[in-house]
Amino acid sequence: MLRAFASFGFCKAHAAAFALPTYQSAYLKTHHPAAFIAGVLTHDPGMYPKRLMIDEARQLGVGLAPLDINYSGEQYTVERDEKGGDHVRIALTSVSGISDKEVTSIIAGRPYIDLSDFYRRSGASHPVIETLILTGALDRVHSLNSGTINHRDLLLHLSDLTRSPVATVAGSQMVFGFAPPDLAASGLPPMGAAEKVRNEVERLGMDITHHMLEFYAPFLNAIGAVKSSDLLSLRSQSEVLVAGIKVAMQTPPARSGRRVIFLTLDDGYGCTDSTFFSGAQEGFASTLYGSSILLVRGKTRRTGDRGISINASGAWDLRQAYEKWSRKLLETAAK
Repeated sequence: MLRAFASFGFCKAHAAAFALPTYQSAYLKTHHPAAFIAGVLTHDPGMYPKRLMIDEARQLGVGLAPLDINYSGEQYTVERDEKGGDHVRIALTSVSGISDKEVTSIIAGRPYIDLSDFYRRSGASHPVIETLILTGALDRVHSLNSGTINHRDLLLHLSDLTRSPVATVAGSQMVFGFAPPDLAASGLPPMGAAEKVRNEVERLGMDITHHMLEFYAPFLNAIGAVKSSDLLSLRSQSEVLVAGIKVAMQTPPARSGRRVIFLTLDDGYGCTDSTFFSGAQEGFASTLYGSSILLVRGKTRRTGDRGISINASGAWDLRQAYEKWSRKLLETAAK
């Protein structure tokens, strides 16, 4: 009896262990999507990058609230927005290089009235404060949407504060005699949307305000790239171009000994799975391993009613392809 049970017991227990959290997750995602996203982001999504969970939030209609020195906590939290809907507040722990001690100190010192106050009392390091500025965490306290000052002005102000005498603090009261430098508009241009997203990706590992592929839309439309959400409408063996941010890449061993590369791209509408067999890898391997945002050519392969993948025949760095296209447009316009 024990031998008979052992032959299937592990499989049955394994299936049950997966089934319960799968059902619970499906329920939460359907009825409480903001809480589901906040929980997954807080407790790590495993092999998938957090930016993919951010993209999932967009698809579910869940709003994303930026970092804020007075509202972001240790965990991702659900907040009610002005329209009565739920959004997820980005956590302080998402900041690259921030320590647990800094997170605790920032939260304990709240509320902060401006950058000068935050610099004196938060206990955050200069690199962390710089990241918080560039990712919008001080936008609210300085009303950056008003257009009077911008993120570059705050960076210059931070530099001035760094060179000023260090203020000592007793509780929440500053010692008299410390006069912080004034914050003034420098006349420097504000950050554009693309630059802000680039800062988010570099410093938080997530594109929060916009999906990165939005900035390549004119090029992708011009070359006829297919969105992941439209692939199921195509027949098998359709020639396609797809683009996206590299989410995962695996090279499991094959019986034949030949390497097969499985690539997953996210384009803001879903994920696309592409397979590079050994014959298709020549000339493209360095691009696949070295580029984070890709353009892939191949033929569709249907697997059932809802399954589709791409047998890939080529791959290119999307940034480089976009730059070449942009240069040609400029050259044409100059003629």
